Order: sequence, then C-alpha cells, then structure tokens
Amino acid sequence: MKLMEGFDSNYRYILVAARRARQLQGGAPPVIETGSRKPCRIAQDEIKAGKVKWLIPEIPKSAVDAATETLDKAFGPDA
Repeated sequence: MKLMEGFDSNYRYILVAARRARQLQGGAPPVIETGSRKPCRIAQDEIKAGKVKWLIPEIPKSAVDAATETLDKAFGPDA
C-alpha cells in the first residue's frame, strides 16, 4: 500500500480514518459531499480531500528525564 500524503505511516492513516469513521457512526455530519453511505469510505474521502486534521501528541518525559532536566537547570549540567 502506498503511503498517503501527509502521513508518516500507513498505520497512522488507518488510526485517523478509524477514529473519524467512529465519529461519523456516532452521528457527526460528513464534511464533504460523497456518494458513499459507509462511514469508513466517507472518512477516507474526507482525509483525501484534506478535511480531517490530526496531530501527533508529544510523548511525556519519563520521571528520570524530568528530574535530570530540573537538576541541570538548578545546578548546571556539569554539577
């Protein structure tokens, strides 16, 4: 399967399409005109049209990284 434009992996594309399809199944209105009535196909068409926005959440720092960063700010990295 070819990588969809704007996505870093096919897996992420599937996750975004599945989440949007669930929204459509839950009653959200489609944001484009489409001939399909299937939520999965509508979600794919919306993504292809550039109407679905998504972002990759930041991964939280581990406790060790956060503590190291705090100590470096307080005492300097060479302490």
